[in-house]
Parts: sequence; C-alpha cells; structure tokens
Amino acid sequence: MTWHGFDPVNHLWQPLPPVPKEYSEALGFGCAVLSGCHLYLFGGKDPIKGSMRRVVYYSARTNKWHRAPDMLRRRHFFGSCVINNLLYVAGGENEGVQRSLRSVEVYDPNKNRWGFVSDMSTAMVPFIGVVYGGKWFLKGLGSHRQVVSEMYQPETDVWTAVQDGMVSGWRNPSTCLNGKLYALECKDGCKVRVYDEETDSWSKHIDSKMHMGNSKALEAAALVPLNGKLCIIRNNMSISLVNVGKDGGEGTAAAEHLWETLAGKGQLKTLVSNIWSSLAGRNRLRSHIVHCQVLQA
Repeated sequence: MTWHGFDPVNHLWQPLPPVPKEYSEALGFGCAVLSGCHLYLFGGKDPIKGSMRRVVYYSARTNKWHRAPDMLRRRHFFGSCVINNLLYVAGGENEGVQRSLRSVEVYDPNKNRWGFVSDMSTAMVPFIGVVYGGKWFLKGLGSHRQVVSEMYQPETDVWTAVQDGMVSGWRNPSTCLNGKLYALECKDGCKVRVYDEETDSWSKHIDSKMHMGNSKALEAAALVPLNGKLCIIRNNMSISLVNVGKDGGEGTAAAEHLWETLAGKGQLKTLVSNIWSSLAGRNRLRSHIVHCQVLQA
C-alpha cells in the first residue's frame, strides 16, 4: 500500500512517508482526520494477527507517523466518523464468537483516550456512513446478513433505526457540503444526486454530460468537500470539482458549467494553498483507492 498527497501549490501527487508496517497489508481499517492536520488509521485486520486495536496517526506538520492509544475493542470493517473533533467507531467484525459487533467507542484527542458510548440497537458491519445534520447515519449488514440502518445522535447518546427515503436511496460515495447531502449517481461520478428533505427523496441530478466509462480505473472512489466544492477522486487519481454552490437549485440537466475535470497529475489551479493534500491510500492493484481525506498543514 502506498500513500500520496495532492499538493495544490505544485499541482502534483507526491508520495508520503510509508505507513507503519502493521498497515501495509491490513484490510478493513478506518481512516479519519482530527484537528485538521492529523490523519488517523485505526483497527483493521492483519493477515496474520487478525483484528487489531492499533491506532496510528500521520501529522502533516511533522511529516511523520506517530502512535496513539489503542481502541478498546479489536475490530475490522467497521464504521467511523468525526463529529466535533471526536472520532467515533461503531460495529464491524472481530474473530470472536460474536463476529458482528454492536459496541461503539469514541476517541477524544484532547484527553488522548477512548471511551464507550451506547451500543447500536443491532450488530452491524457497515458499508456506508455519513454525518448529516449533526447526526451519524450508518447502513450495513446485520448478523443475519440483512440490510440494517441506524442513526446516532451524540447529544443524547441514542441510536435509532431508520428506514426513510434518504437511507433507501443512499449510495457510496457520499458526503455533506453546506448542510446538503450529496451522492454519486454513476460509477465514474459523472452525475451527482442531492437529497431533498422536503420530499424525502434523492431527486436532483447535476450532470457533467461527460460519461467516462465503466473501467475500474475510472470508478469514483471518493467524494470529499474541498474549498466549498465537491471533489470527486477516481481510482486513476484523476480529480473532478463540482461547484454546487453555483447551482441555482433548478436541478437542470444543463449543469456542465458547474464541473471542472482535472488530469490525474495536475492543473489544480482552483485550490488554495492551505489545503495541504488530499490523501489516497492505494493497494498493490494500483487501481484502487482505499481511503481519501483532506489535510491542512
């Protein structure tokens, strides 16, 4: 696995310090940014040792990897999110008798420790998650391989089962920007959908009119907010920016003017230099992005 950062000053992807060896072969680990400049890797499954509790983080300021306190439970293929600079980890699997987990824990970087919060109402191996309206939504497979979905409210520490139009029409990758929830409509990310709370449906399309194809290399691996725009990163490390702020809300098919497609190696002139990098971890297939985050130096 290699890690690269996109440098918006020099318009180049650049290799970053190698990940700690325990993550070079790991699967199903989490990835999140805390405090703007610290990229955390946590949990996951080592091919020899099995599920891990380990936590490491990369600092954009020191350009080095550091250790952080271990999680309280060994787990892999779990859900994770950041709310109010707290890192939440939920569900997933371990090799124990109960493979699917209900437990949820939270890491506070200021206190530098993990603690448990309320369990989910059902054990789950999440395959999609997003923070929307200050709530954490998770959708995944329950212990009987059925699709389940839950919502967590940090203020009340309560999990609630949800089955509304948002959850039923929700697809990966997705993200929030300026209070709105977006997801990609097609594999190469040439169409963006937005969730409409009033109709409880995914209806509006922002279409680039530039279908790229269905190859694995062109598949959209990540959708992240970047400088007020949606940033679509594909497995070949090409980037598209969508200026959804300019969308007048009409949801027209003639929204090509909102799109800016960038070559894999650069011409990223629209980003300001305080966005240090968008991180992409790639496995040995060289055509599959594992995680993507935005860091500030």
